[in-house]
Amino acid sequence: MILAINTSTTQFSIAILEDDGAILAEEIIFSGSKSFYSFMPALKELFSYSRVETAQLNAVAVSIGPGSFTGLRVGLSAAKGMCRALGIPIVGVSSLEAMAVQVPFSGYPVCPLISSRKGELFAALFKWSATQNRMMRITEDKCFRLKELGSLIHGETVFIGNDFEGQAEAIMNLYDQNALLAPSFMWTLKASAVGELGIREALERGYDNLDELVPAYLRAPDIRPNPFPPLAGRGVREAGNRESKEIDK
Repeated sequence: MILAINTSTTQFSIAILEDDGAILAEEIIFSGSKSFYSFMPALKELFSYSRVETAQLNAVAVSIGPGSFTGLRVGLSAAKGMCRALGIPIVGVSSLEAMAVQVPFSGYPVCPLISSRKGELFAALFKWSATQNRMMRITEDKCFRLKELGSLIHGETVFIGNDFEGQAEAIMNLYDQNALLAPSFMWTLKASAVGELGIREALERGYDNLDELVPAYLRAPDIRPNPFPPLAGRGVREAGNRESKEIDK
């Protein structure tokens, strides 16, 4: 059995799949900024109601980005920890490619989108291959501004993303004649798609090195100076934390 993890988008998801890709159980965590706190309890719950023991796992598939920097670290750390504890292999997959996997048999190119910061989007282009029965990559994952997506679009294209309300209308306004929107219920990256792609990747190229697998950020982290200067009598760790004394208690 395969445990699949996606934490690259706001909606975290986890799934357990058979080795042939059949989905045994899946859970999507719609908790916004609180997804981090819900992740481990949800994972425990997934094993409980699926009646699967961790000892039955053969591998872990995890989305490695692009996507939320913090989310990617959470998911990859959890995946690596479980692999080390159980002595099983890991396979990391592109979050965008996994999202494209959710739109099989499309007669048009598929452009998956994941929101970034500063009005940017992570995107790539894929096309379904009937002969190989899979999505084939046309372009590499890249960070774009919305208006720059036109460099990818050369005719009618299916769009799918992680934020229907925030992305769909803007896409239609800019690319009306060429934009075909996937149904709104599909606009989230499901861990089952991560698992499906992970199974194929492991068969084709093998598993990843557990120590060397890292997130695919695609751009530098948005690191800013602490706006609050250190206060007299407080260490660097407490700088900017007005309630640190209460918390430390």
